[in-house]
Amino acid sequence: MTENKSVVRPAVVGFLILTLITGVIYTFVCTGIGQLLFNHKANGSMITGTSNGQEVQYGSEFLAQPFTDPKYLIGRPWNDGTPTNLNPVGDEQEALVQERIDWWHGLDPENGADIPMELVTVGGSGYDPEITPAGAEYQVARIARERGISEEKVREIITANTKDRAFGVLGEPTVNVLKVNLALDGIETE
Repeated sequence: MTENKSVVRPAVVGFLILTLITGVIYTFVCTGIGQLLFNHKANGSMITGTSNGQEVQYGSEFLAQPFTDPKYLIGRPWNDGTPTNLNPVGDEQEALVQERIDWWHGLDPENGADIPMELVTVGGSGYDPEITPAGAEYQVARIARERGISEEKVREIITANTKDRAFGVLGEPTVNVLKVNLALDGIETE
């Protein structure tokens, strides 16, 4: 019986010490570092602004928002439960792409330009907050027409919300859809 106690006690003490270190201390240290060094990202990268004297959160900079109104910049299709790893040349993917092409033609029948592929295919995450400048340019005339503003004004807003390549060489330029749409609505964000 005493031999059993001598084996159990170190195991319980070790378990409690490891729980304290990994479950409490480590968590508080990581959270503290995140809040101290990466506060905006650690808190969801929320895009905020002021409306009627109150701070308003409009959404995350890194998570797409659903826009389908013709007066807005529209991002990539959302992951609606459809598998995103479909065969790129398979019948199911082809049918989905054609359905999305038809939707774009219905949204803007005056636009005869080729639809950028990103606007008819779901990204890897299914909730991409950004599109390419080409995907944004495809929509400029429609947005200007719907809002009764010049195409140049729409392009200015898009350019102001375009992020260049990281370090000037990595990745591709991207346009944040939510930021553009807030700017189109005249909402100033922080």
